[in-house]
Amino acid sequence: MKRRRLLALPLPASAPVLVLALTWLTTRAVMLWLLAHDSLPVLGGRVAREVWHGYHHWYGTLASGAFPAHDPLWQYPPGAGPVLLAPGALPWWSYLQAFVALTVAADAVIAVTLVRAGGRPGRSLYGAALWVGGLPLLLRLPFARYDVQVTALAVVSLLALSRSTRVCGAFVALGALVKVWPALVLLGVERGRDTRSVWTSTAVTGASALALLALAFRDPLAFLLQQGGRGVQIESLGGTVLSVASHAGWPGGVRYRYGAMEFTGPYVPAVAHLSLALTAAAFGLLLLWRFRARRWTEATPYDAALSAVLLFTVTSRVISPQYMVWLLGLAGVCLTSRDTTQRPVAALVLAATAVSSVIFPLHYPEVIDRTWTGTTLMLVRNGLLTTAAALSFTRLWRSGTVRAVPGAKDRAQTLPRSRTPASPVDARGAGGRSRRLPG
Repeated sequence: MKRRRLLALPLPASAPVLVLALTWLTTRAVMLWLLAHDSLPVLGGRVAREVWHGYHHWYGTLASGAFPAHDPLWQYPPGAGPVLLAPGALPWWSYLQAFVALTVAADAVIAVTLVRAGGRPGRSLYGAALWVGGLPLLLRLPFARYDVQVTALAVVSLLALSRSTRVCGAFVALGALVKVWPALVLLGVERGRDTRSVWTSTAVTGASALALLALAFRDPLAFLLQQGGRGVQIESLGGTVLSVASHAGWPGGVRYRYGAMEFTGPYVPAVAHLSLALTAAAFGLLLLWRFRARRWTEATPYDAALSAVLLFTVTSRVISPQYMVWLLGLAGVCLTSRDTTQRPVAALVLAATAVSSVIFPLHYPEVIDRTWTGTTLMLVRNGLLTTAAALSFTRLWRSGTVRAVPGAKDRAQTLPRSRTPASPVDARGAGGRSRRLPG
């Protein structure tokens, strides 16, 4: 009996991890097979073209010590330079092969990080399951973009917060230098000492890294010139409005600009300006939440990061299918904690991800031509994202600003006995101010 009990002990912990590992290996093998057969007509178009005609082209310029300042397609912060140069460290492969290998490695880092975080006492492996099972919904696209690498930096920064605010800040800075949006992680850090530590680490790391990039490359801020000229991309929320309007007689058209298909014609500038105004309003709402928030749990920084990225995504002039990689990673982080308020939001993100793969590349020509099929697909996907953003912020607001119901268990009461302070003095810092217990 004792021997049978000993043999059974590892199963609850190891069996789910083994299933996740096998699922990751199987799904990633399928994704790689799809990428290797990228030219099959049934797959809807080549997604690896971005690597060959974009990343590899810029690689030559970056290797010479300069950013592609005069290329209108270069719209990335200076931290993207080292990421796009990294495949050169694997000279025995072609640029595409090396890039894909590094992207798969970043994918594995995210999966392992979520498994480690979810395997801790009081945590959940649902986050790892969402990432492992959700990323393949985008077919082979994630391995032909560098958004997986950026998401890895954001995921590591969030999950490092409970252990080291300095490490969290360092990874936030690196992520922001590569693709800006990881800076939104800072919005959810609890006010006080944690905020000062994380923001200081972010500022120091960011300034140091930017200085090194400025010394190594010419024109590190050239990307800012290209961002200002962006219009309304056909997959954005504003683009969906214009697509519907075209069925009511709107005479606008579509053309390729700045690396994306954008609308042209009357009212397009107004839609673009409205999108910018909505982004500013979303940022104001997030700042208001931060000012009003009085309750922080272990999951609050995770929930705030997902909510912020969702709000900025749906109000943006551009929504590319690879943006779903960001949302899957952040939703996965949220689901590692049982305190999260974002479970229904994660389900909506998963549904929007599935629709995104139908849109691009499978039915993208119909989206460009604004057929009823293409327009309906955009309405469904962006409707899901808009609902997710509204629900996410609503639940974040209620969890942080609404007072707890009298008699409800306080978070400190749910901590393991060994982590509960022995006396009130143990839970107080200098000056008698209470501080957050480690999560």
